[in-house]
Amino acid sequence: MNYKKIFLKHGKDESLKRFHPWIFSGAITRMDNGITEGEIVRVLTSEGNFIAIGHYQIGSIAVRVLSFRDVKIDAAFWQDRLLAAFQMRIAIGIANTVYENDTYRLVHGEGDCLPGLVIDCYGRTAVMQAHSVGMHYCRNEICKALVAVMGERIKNIYYKSDTTLPFKAELEQKNEFLVGGSGENIAVENGLKFHIDWLKGQKTGFFVDQRENRALLERYARGRRVLNIFCYTGGFSVYAIRGGAKLVHSVDSSAKAIELTNKNVEMNFPGNFCHEAFCEDAFNFLDASEGKYDLLILDPPAFAKRLTALRNALKGYTRLNAKGLERIKSGGILFTFSCSQVVTKDHFRNAVFTAATQTGRKIRILHQLHQSADHPINIYHPESEYLKGLVLYVE
Repeated sequence: MNYKKIFLKHGKDESLKRFHPWIFSGAITRMDNGITEGEIVRVLTSEGNFIAIGHYQIGSIAVRVLSFRDVKIDAAFWQDRLLAAFQMRIAIGIANTVYENDTYRLVHGEGDCLPGLVIDCYGRTAVMQAHSVGMHYCRNEICKALVAVMGERIKNIYYKSDTTLPFKAELEQKNEFLVGGSGENIAVENGLKFHIDWLKGQKTGFFVDQRENRALLERYARGRRVLNIFCYTGGFSVYAIRGGAKLVHSVDSSAKAIELTNKNVEMNFPGNFCHEAFCEDAFNFLDASEGKYDLLILDPPAFAKRLTALRNALKGYTRLNAKGLERIKSGGILFTFSCSQVVTKDHFRNAVFTAATQTGRKIRILHQLHQSADHPINIYHPESEYLKGLVLYVE
């Protein structure tokens, strides 16, 4: 294995001994000449002992660790890691119930010891997304390994990384099918059908991470007036209708999202008259709404993608939850979320606490939520837990 080497400063290997998969640029003392972004490198301690192998990247996170064993990163490596990820999804009952559910995350970056890689499965189409230059360069090898592991389960592999790769890398990445090319875009989640816009939609086309939280909401929906803010393609709305909601309003500022929401509702419940969608800014809708709701979902996009934006993000979460609480009837339930990685569970709970004190509502926490089980949290990498949620009973 003729990989170039990176040497760490004395004492900067402690986090790696605890298997944290990131090496920051400040921990490096020197490196071989000619290392390029995305290259596979061997990482050595100050004493010259091997400690990790991974992808080199320009920026604060200098190396994303692929293995803490001195192995060759080849076809066998990719197959082993993808097989382990697939077997975990089978073990938790997500990847082996194709009639009720053929929508799941197969690879969740650091959660599956493959930092910088995301693969979501929608029916017989896998959507692959690289978040690092190294994973981008390995995309064709990963694609071959995916075909070998998944067999007949996957007919199409769509590569969608134009918005997730570092823009300074100037890779001029184009989204494209690496295998197949089917236009079929309907997938099944817990027996409900959804149009998946993997070509132009957010992330890989659908928010798979909310599956279990949507199922929980369905249990609370019967007989309630439901408002789904930041509805995207209407996942929570469709579950609420199946749960027996009296009325469901879906709100999103994107006309495309509203179009898909209406399509998804009609596909699952033809001729249903309890649902109405509004293409409008969330804050404006909450300000203008005169009616009150029994069940409210606040699932906004990330308010903070960097630590420097944390303060303003927390103000945003407080403002949004305060407005939401104003629209809930006494005895109502609020599902509220943050998908900002830099916002911790304590940060988010404090923002909601502040919103509660501002509105004077009495609140009890019924559930504390995070991402679905197919988005596993690496115990050595607490940053893997990016989705935070609370279910609140509001008096």
